[in-house]
Amino acid sequence: MKKLILSIVVLALAITFTSCREVEKKAEDAGTAMNKAADDAANAAGDAANAAGDAMDDAANAAGDAANAAGDAVEDAATAAGDAVKDASDDATKKVKDMTKDN
Repeated sequence: MKKLILSIVVLALAITFTSCREVEKKAEDAGTAMNKAADDAANAAGDAANAAGDAMDDAANAAGDAANAAGDAVEDAATAAGDAVKDASDDATKKVKDMTKDN
């Protein structure tokens, strides 16, 4: 009877040690998974920050291009207006000369 009880106690201890090892292994696996998830989240946040920075750079470049285009348009309009005033002045001068010649 003592051998039977002793065998049951030894078997129970063996099962307990095996269970503890399994729990420890599962805890390690869970810790590894949590670290990987944290690393993945950090990488995703970094990628998102880089994408946001790139978008801001692109927007700034587009705004600069638009400002340059607007400046070019103003310059072209000023040149066209100056040319129109000169042409009108030349035409008026010619008409005045023509009118004075006729008289």
